[in-house]
Amino acid sequence: MTSIGGAEMVDWNLAVATATRLVRPGPEVTREEARAVVAELRRHAKASEEHVRAFTRMIPEGHEPEDTPVLVVDRAGWIRANVAGFRELLKPLLEKMQERRSGGSGGAVLGAVGGKVTGVELGMLLSFLASRVLGQYETFAPATRELPAGENGGGRLLLVAPNIVHVERELDVDPHDFRLWVSLHEETHRTQFTAVPWLRDHLQGEIQSFLSATDMDPMTVLERLREAAQALTGARPEGEEDEGGRSLVELVQTPEQREILGRLTAVMSLLEGHADYVMDGVGPQVVPSVAEIREKFQQRRAKGASRLDLALRRLLGLDAKLRQYRDGERFVRAVVDEVGMEGFNRVWTSPNTLPTKAEIAKPADWVARVHRKAE
Repeated sequence: MTSIGGAEMVDWNLAVATATRLVRPGPEVTREEARAVVAELRRHAKASEEHVRAFTRMIPEGHEPEDTPVLVVDRAGWIRANVAGFRELLKPLLEKMQERRSGGSGGAVLGAVGGKVTGVELGMLLSFLASRVLGQYETFAPATRELPAGENGGGRLLLVAPNIVHVERELDVDPHDFRLWVSLHEETHRTQFTAVPWLRDHLQGEIQSFLSATDMDPMTVLERLREAAQALTGARPEGEEDEGGRSLVELVQTPEQREILGRLTAVMSLLEGHADYVMDGVGPQVVPSVAEIREKFQQRRAKGASRLDLALRRLLGLDAKLRQYRDGERFVRAVVDEVGMEGFNRVWTSPNTLPTKAEIAKPADWVARVHRKAE
């Protein structure tokens, strides 16, 4: 537990307890149905390994699948896993705030407010997200007794069973096809990190650089977190819903962070777009109703559930993530069409061959830089 002047910056245990208490219940299923869903998701995750490798021609180096376990979890399990990940990833930022705490008035107020308020507000945000995530490859997952992870930073793959069942029912699509389709996307992420040994360390370095460049007092962090939590409960003053349309990430940027965020955005667009491209590319051979699933799923992604949902998506930066899926998939498709899958796979050669944010929008520029320069 990180503390500031004797007061906890974030009460992580309270964050888990709050999120678990507030998260919506999952869809109604019998015990037998739940067991069947879990078993099927595990089978699909296993089958997806070969499908993804054959389509992408990416072979894991140094990490076999058993090094990155597949965990089928409920919403509470997703919450616990993500709190553990946040706690690990935010250590440098919290340590920096601890240094600033000693002489700052904002830090004194934060010490009075305490980590329990922050833990409650973080829990509220996680409860919102926990009912929306279908799957997740946890790149920086610390192993716990309940949630094992791969050795030597191998990560773990999470499939959130109640959310998958909820969405397949909402879309009225074939459940078996939909479960395999989701598994293909998440397995692509696992393949990306197991087949490209330097990718995890590169991404972690960029994230840590972003956090280290944060230049704000602890009270600002608390205010931003409270702002998001108030949006979730509808408690924000009337007329303040949009805050200029900026996300939490955009509100904390320094000039140095903007540069780092540009590189991170490009990498995440590549990873998400590649996963979307693969899940649809493999689909026709193994998912008969892939066209129907994609059409309905895109419509669901675009519209959101409500005005509150749209406001939160913008505030939490989820709209940016939706753009990453779209822009990244266009980049991958354009490059593969131009130079084939083997030519596209040069993107994984080193950090220098990753596309820039500008190249994501103009794939031909990446082809010219990486292929023509090499030739």
